[in-house]
Amino acid sequence: MTHPTLKDAKAHLGRLIAFDTTSALSNRAIVDHMADYFAELGADITILPDDTGEKANLIARFGPAGTPGVVLSGHTDVVPARAVNWATPPFQMDERDGRLYGRGSCDMKGFAACVMAAAPEMARADLKRPLYLCFSHDEEVGCLGAPAIAQHLAALDVPPMLAIIGEPSEMKLVTGQKGKIAMRAHVRGTAGHSSFAPQHVNALEYAARIIGMIQDRGRAYAENGPFDHDFTVPHATMLATMIDGGVATNVTPDRCTFTFELRSIDETRARVDMDALLSEVENRMLPEMHAISPDTGIEWEEIFAYPAMGDATGTPGFEALRDILPEWGGKVSYGSEGGVFEVIGGIPSIIAGPGSIQQAHKADEFVEISQMDDCLHFLDKVVSSSATG
Repeated sequence: MTHPTLKDAKAHLGRLIAFDTTSALSNRAIVDHMADYFAELGADITILPDDTGEKANLIARFGPAGTPGVVLSGHTDVVPARAVNWATPPFQMDERDGRLYGRGSCDMKGFAACVMAAAPEMARADLKRPLYLCFSHDEEVGCLGAPAIAQHLAALDVPPMLAIIGEPSEMKLVTGQKGKIAMRAHVRGTAGHSSFAPQHVNALEYAARIIGMIQDRGRAYAENGPFDHDFTVPHATMLATMIDGGVATNVTPDRCTFTFELRSIDETRARVDMDALLSEVENRMLPEMHAISPDTGIEWEEIFAYPAMGDATGTPGFEALRDILPEWGGKVSYGSEGGVFEVIGGIPSIIAGPGSIQQAHKADEFVEISQMDDCLHFLDKVVSSSATG
């Protein structure tokens, strides 16, 4: 058997990093590049474009379609990179000190490069169960592409039995991931000269009070739970993340917009808690605001939400691969597409990928070369296992 090499993986990673796939941009060029490569090796290719045609998901299948298979899943998009903050150009791979630098090297083109390096062996192997190589668009802005992949796989005559999400986990097995609800609040007040402040509804001050209530709920989660100590942060979290409002130092702000999020352990409780917060805010704030001006108010906008990923241990797919899975590393608080595959596609999911989440979304993002090597050895086992059935 010919094993995938680090040289191959590094070459693929250099090409993948060179595609600027910041979520605001099209990912069609990288999808076409990967699809052409897998197609030349004999994979069955499916492209799932979004409604605009500017974004697309890729599914490449090696092996027979008539048996339960394994998904190797990654996303093609990356978060923005400002070159001024980087030691080397962010969309040009740089190797130094045992690390490969570049935007997406860790999150998560390193995994994609390893999958590409392993693909020739997938093509050569006499696979008894299929391997589905799935690469999505817009994971970083709310897992927008993955639902179409999950729906496509669920509709197959024989859906996959397990999905392996290649998010950075230091190549440890992760068996749980929090869900997230991201919200935007629009606070509408009244403007006027700041010397007449009591006659106006200060949108920024009301926003600050709401953020204080959000902070209180975050503290309550930390103090009262519920807790699951397998998670890197063992409780739900709620916090504000961005704010914008006001026009000048002598004008009472008539508008303020801010975003906030809830990362949850319990999916059902998350919706209940979010609805309870919104109701509490409105009951407390609106009467005060309307007493000054009936034209004021608060509007809520859900930006996106994705489900938590449950524990796949004990499922047939997990049991089929149990002997080759990496060392267990707990559960994670960051998001992945694992919950989408599980909830929408009915496909139990786990996380195992090269790199550390501590390096993701930062300037000078990198993946350790040793982690790439570990990933290649793991994928080699996945291919061998799929060949023996």
